[in-house]
Amino acid sequence: MSLREVLHRAFESQSEIEAAEERAEAKQTVGCVAVDKVSDRHRVSVSGVLRSVTLRPREGVPALEAELYDGSGTLDLVWLGRRAIAGINPGRRLRIDGFVCDIAGRPTVFNPRYELRPRPGE
Repeated sequence: MSLREVLHRAFESQSEIEAAEERAEAKQTVGCVAVDKVSDRHRVSVSGVLRSVTLRPREGVPALEAELYDGSGTLDLVWLGRRAIAGINPGRRLRIDGFVCDIAGRPTVFNPRYELRPRPGE
């Protein structure tokens, strides 16, 4: 490792360290792609951690929305007709499978299949 790499690692911000850890974790999950590599109108599998979970009705229908982060970017998840889902909380690791669509310039998956993953140290 060069001196430049050593100095860069020594002065990385906490968010840069967390992003690198998330990218490494996502790479270890078999069959998953990075969020920055997903494309509109394709079925994908993505692994990451939930940053936020909110209840936001869409056209009068309850909708649980979450933001999945994998270190390379974020993916919006929307479960229509749901007010809450057991285990879907901020900080929780997930692997999701679904069809990506572009909503207002953000990659979004509606009603994804999901698998709860253990948090580090569990």
